[in-house]
Amino acid sequence: MARFRDALTGAGLSAVAEFKRRSPSAGDLRPTADPAPLVAGFEASGAKAISMLVDERFAGSVEDLRVARGATDLPILAKGFFSEEAELDELGAAGADAALLILRDLDDRTVARLTAHAARIGLDALVEAHDDNELSRAVALGSDPIGINARDLSTFSIDRLAQLDLVARAPRDRVVIAESAVHTRAQGAAAELAGADAILVGTALMRAADPPAKLRELLSRPLVKVCGLTREEDVEVAVEAGADLCGFVLEPASPRAASRVLPVPDTSLSVAVFVGEPEETGADLVQLYQREEGRVRGRDAVLLRDGERVATVVDLPWEGGDPSHLKRARAVEGRVVLAGGLRADNVCAAISATRPWAVDASSSLESTPGIKDHDAVRAFVAAAAGTVPDEEETE
Repeated sequence: MARFRDALTGAGLSAVAEFKRRSPSAGDLRPTADPAPLVAGFEASGAKAISMLVDERFAGSVEDLRVARGATDLPILAKGFFSEEAELDELGAAGADAALLILRDLDDRTVARLTAHAARIGLDALVEAHDDNELSRAVALGSDPIGINARDLSTFSIDRLAQLDLVARAPRDRVVIAESAVHTRAQGAAAELAGADAILVGTALMRAADPPAKLRELLSRPLVKVCGLTREEDVEVAVEAGADLCGFVLEPASPRAASRVLPVPDTSLSVAVFVGEPEETGADLVQLYQREEGRVRGRDAVLLRDGERVATVVDLPWEGGDPSHLKRARAVEGRVVLAGGLRADNVCAAISATRPWAVDASSSLESTPGIKDHDAVRAFVAAAAGTVPDEEETE
């Protein structure tokens, strides 16, 4: 069995699936839930580790941890408000592989003492920060892994943007887990692109009608991008259909140029598309093409987050085809956004051939340039989102 930290270091975004019956902020989630079937379901659905709330404020107990240990071979994180070595001893004896240490509640000397004791008894310590000062403390303490919680445990308020900023500033040689506030694929992807190795998801799973299926949905790839949006009603249809990314072309020479980045709900990500030089728009991501003489834009693009390249957009030649298009996409290292001529009737084959991180369609979903055909949008998103490669095929 891998250690908790090591289980989260593979390629792509990992998930720590959390079992909890209630939340102090959200109330009862699944008050009569049995850990054994859910934990086994999370393992089968792609979780790399399990988180168990053992605190009575979450209707949890150490006995729940023992039950979970009997139902899975995955590493288990015990979550609660721990401050004594004896508590870590009890967790280890019950089957935990890691324990949560919350910097809000503990001084540095205590964290160092508990981390050292955890190591002596074979536990990892997940040290949790939720603001800049606490992240600095975690780094100085040498903590690894580091959890960054979007939720302020004093007020229960959520600040996703602050969390993503902290994730992006955490050292890349530490395993970083984005905790809380992930309810959609796009929110998980936002943490991934900021630099998180894993997401810890609890409330979204425990509220779902089928928690393991919800986990599979959050981890499934490719993401789906609908680009060339110019009207708010088209954005609304794309989001309702399940699009993860909404693209807005801010190149005036484009036939589907938008006047600005339109509002996108926080369940999805906005992408500002530029040719030549990008400008500040407040969009979550930037898709940048080179300017090509005699053309509106060059061929391929880069996807940027805060100026840092996070993916490659593999596109077709401007107003042209290329029989080697899919072969080129397969050859690219890192995340690939596959674009160019994708529609509901061909996207499944393209996904099977290239295993992209995301797929992108624009002109093929239009009734006229810049105006989306809503039926075509819905059909494309449904086709793309329904194609989830088997895990063994993506490794």
